[in-house]
Parts: sequence; structure tokens; C-alpha cells
Amino acid sequence: MKTALLQLCCSDDPRDNLVQTQGLISKAASDGAQFVLTPEVTNCVSTSRAHQQSVLATEDEDMTLVALRQQASELKIWLLIGSIALKTNEKDGRFANRSFLISPDGRICAKYDKIHMFDVKVSETETYCESAGYRPGDCAVTCDTPFGRVGMTVCYDLRFPTLYRQLAHAGADFLTIPSAFSPVTGRAHWEILLRARAIETGCYVLAPAQKGEHKSTVGQSRKTYGHSMVVGPWGDVLADAGTDVGVVQVEIDKTAVSKARKRIPSLTCETRFSGPK
Repeated sequence: MKTALLQLCCSDDPRDNLVQTQGLISKAASDGAQFVLTPEVTNCVSTSRAHQQSVLATEDEDMTLVALRQQASELKIWLLIGSIALKTNEKDGRFANRSFLISPDGRICAKYDKIHMFDVKVSETETYCESAGYRPGDCAVTCDTPFGRVGMTVCYDLRFPTLYRQLAHAGADFLTIPSAFSPVTGRAHWEILLRARAIETGCYVLAPAQKGEHKSTVGQSRKTYGHSMVVGPWGDVLADAGTDVGVVQVEIDKTAVSKARKRIPSLTCETRFSGPK
């Protein structure tokens, strides 16, 4: 199966972002991709909660979701919309950071709300408090497809190995990790963590990413690391998009999952033990 990861540099304008995204999806499909993945916050990259309130919509009304479902149907592809920032009915007004798996007939087959919020101080000048604007999800998600079972996660989830272990025990063959990683943490940890999650689970890791400096009409602009990556079940990097906007494609062979797990059967020989005393 040919799989394509989109590497985007989205702004805080959902309409402009949709044009860019649809163009690259069409290119990926014309080159033979059957499964296409976009990064985290495909619809809007913004640090301004007020701006988000003005341009975001609920799931039922989001133009990006509507348009990309239609495009998946027209192109007859599986599409992972890495995540979309969405309004919710929460009393505190917080948004959802929600990933969608779309079938070739345009149906939403699965959706996942990012569980782990990026509340960190990367440096003296770079601080994030995602939980101030987004409410976390509370449920891990897998979905069966004709090419295998997909376990869905988003960005900062990457640092919590228990989640990926649970997805693998639930039968996941592919782990999706759409992201908008900080350049500082990306340089230090991105590839290492992606390879670790693949090695620990014997899964393919598919990690489309945002890259570069993101245009902002309101508030401080963001920078992201890029390097969208496909990692095989043995931990080998099969594709790295570098730092350019575009599409990276790779052939996926699901038999590599069972081969890796037979060589290192860590999923089937875990030992239960009591905690430290």
C-alpha cells in the first residue's frame, strides 16, 4: 500500500489552509497514494484564543472537515485528517483538538480527541499551555481498515508510551502521530521518540507534521519542526520529509508488523510486577 504524509505550514486562516491541503492531497492521490495523512491542526495554527473563537466552528459546521470528507470520497482514498481545532459545547469555551479517519466513501470511521495537553516551558521565551484553550480527550481509539488496524494519537501523546502499548495490545498495526512539534524539542526528541514507539510496539509509525514559521494575523506567530516521518516496525526510518512543504510517500507492507513482533515478542511476554517500595 502506498502511503503519503503531507507536510504543511498552515497559517491562522482556515480558508487558505484548506486550499493548500487539498492541493497536496490531490497530488498524493494522483501519484498513487491510497492512504493520505495530514498534520495536527490542519485547519488553523494560532496562538490567539480570541482569533480562534472568530474563525473556528463546531464539528458539524467545520468547512475543512466537510471539504476533506468530500475530497476523500471523490479520490477514493483513506484520509487521516491529523487534527482539526474545533469549537465545543464546553461551558468554559475550550476547543477540541480532534483527529478524524475518513473512508473512501467520505464517512467518518473514527475520531480521537488528543488526550495529553502540551503544558510546558520549553525555554525562557517559549511557553505553552494547551489546556488553557483545549479540553483533553479521555479515550484511546483504534479503527479497522482493509489494510490493518489504526491506532490514533496526536503530537504530545508521543511522550506517553503507555498509550501506545495499549493501542498495540488492542491490535493496532499502524500508529498515527500527526504533530506540530516545537523546533527545540523536535531537534532533541522527535526522531528518537518516533523510533522508540515503533520499536516498543512493533507497529508502523506514521507522523505527518507542520513545519516552519506560521503566518499569524493576530497574536504571536508559531514555529514548528517539520520532518514528517514514517518509521517501520523494526524502528528504521523509511521516510523523512525534511523541512519543505510537500508530500512524502512510502510503500507499506503490513507483513513487516508480524515479522518484527516474532523477532522481538515483547507484547506477548510482559511480566506483571509490583511497584517500587
